[in-house]
Parts: sequence; structure tokens; C-alpha cells
Amino acid sequence: MAGMCTQGVDTGFVGLGYAKVAFLGVVQGITELLPISSTAHMRIVPALFGWQDPGSAFSAAMQLAALAAVVSYFWSDVRDMVAGSLSALSRRDFADRHFRLAFWIVLATVPIVIAGVALSGLLNACNSPLRSLAVIGWACLGLAILLALAEIYARHRRTIGEASLVDAMLVGIAQVGALIPGVSRSGSTLTAALALGFKREEAARFSFLLGLPAIALAGLRELWELHKVHLDAHGWSVLAVGLVVASVSAFFAIWGLMRILERFSAWPFVVYRGLLGVVLLLCVTMGWLA
Repeated sequence: MAGMCTQGVDTGFVGLGYAKVAFLGVVQGITELLPISSTAHMRIVPALFGWQDPGSAFSAAMQLAALAAVVSYFWSDVRDMVAGSLSALSRRDFADRHFRLAFWIVLATVPIVIAGVALSGLLNACNSPLRSLAVIGWACLGLAILLALAEIYARHRRTIGEASLVDAMLVGIAQVGALIPGVSRSGSTLTAALALGFKREEAARFSFLLGLPAIALAGLRELWELHKVHLDAHGWSVLAVGLVVASVSAFFAIWGLMRILERFSAWPFVVYRGLLGVVLLLCVTMGWLA
């Protein structure tokens, strides 16, 4: 079903109510931080149940749930980087490793900020063509192939301590791909980090830390957009339920991802994404999903 527009902002999630949004919050939280595309699942699950599309505003606001999960799971890394950077600034020690990593992360966020602003009219529009199931299907399939190539040809030996500004910028540029529904922010950045030769668990850690500013900016920007269109108290309370549920499920999603990458590889996600893309394209071609 079509979503609901409020002054050009897709607020379809409000009409779904608390129970459905809580269910979608679980799905969003799990898929947001796994390399399998939360946007794809936010379109597929409602379509399967005959629910209206919760809209791009819901997906963007849910970034704050991902932010809470990443910061809490990688708290020691975040704390050391922030405290170390502030200490380095006070000492004017710009060669400090914590300061350099923080500075690189800020620089690596610039590409997605520029692209996000440039494409905001298309990305956030009601019934945006980029949220079509065909686009999402092709994106799922395309990144599955790239992730497979990274698994096959990458050496998986490097650690974050060996990362350079060039590494950060390349992963940051890859992050721009996440603006295309179906690609997945964690999928694009994890693929890039693996291709650069990082160990699987280090690639995931690098991906999450580098994505913190982009995740925070996307979530806060969407809250501001919802504020500007005067979302009512009921709408805010529905969104709050989704955020709380998604935060908890996202934390466990990170835990599961790290265990899989430490003990196995990214191949389970390659297979899942590939099958998802094929099934989606088949369903669209056959007219089984609108």
C-alpha cells in the first residue's frame, strides 16, 4: 500500500500503529547493522503483510537506534577515541593515533553528506522511485557480487591500527552507495574495508566506527524534518516505540555479526543478499509484489 505524505515527507509509519511499528522496529534493528539492507526489508515486510510503506522518514529516524547500539557495543573504542582526541587537542599533538582516526572519520563522512544533500529531494520524496522493489532487488544482487569478490580476493590481514587516511576516505566514498535503497550502509562499508585487506572483524569494527557521524546526522536530520512538518504527539510516540525496540535488536545484531565474521566469513550474507535480490526481481517480474 502507498505511504502517507505530510508536507512532502513520507510519514506512513504513523498509520501503522504501535504493534506494527514495534514489529518493524525489530526487523529494522536487525537489518540496519547487518550487511543485508534495512531499507529492502522495510519495503518487503510491509508488502508481504499488505501494510502501507512506513516511509523513508521512518528508516532515516531509525538511524538513531543504530547509533545507540553501535556506541554501546563499541563503547570502549568510542570512549578512547573521544577522550584521546580531546587530550591530543589540549596538547596540540595532532599526530596522536586517536586524534588522527577521529579526524579521518570526520573527513570520510564528507562524501555522503554532500551526496545526501544533493539527492535529498529524490531520496526523501513520497513514493520515491528509488524505493521501488526492482531497484532494491538489483541493489541487493549487485552488492552481493561485490561482497563475494571481496571475500574471494582480499587478504584479511590488516587491523584498524594499520589504517590510513586513504583507507578511511575509500570506505567513506563507498558509504555513499548506502543512499541507494537495497545497498546497505554496513554492506557497502564492510565490502570496501574487506577489499582493502582488513581482517573480517576489524573491517566490521572500522565500518561501524567510521559510520557513526553519518548515522547520527541522518537520524537527527530526519527528526528535524518531522519536527518541521509538525508531527503530532501520537506520531512521535509511535516513532519512540520503534526506536526503543530497534535499539535493542540492533545491539544483538552487532553481536551476531561479529561472531559470524570472527568464526566464519561474510559468505552467509553474500548468499542471503543474492537470494533476496533474485526473489525480489522474480516477484516484481511475475507481479506477485507491487
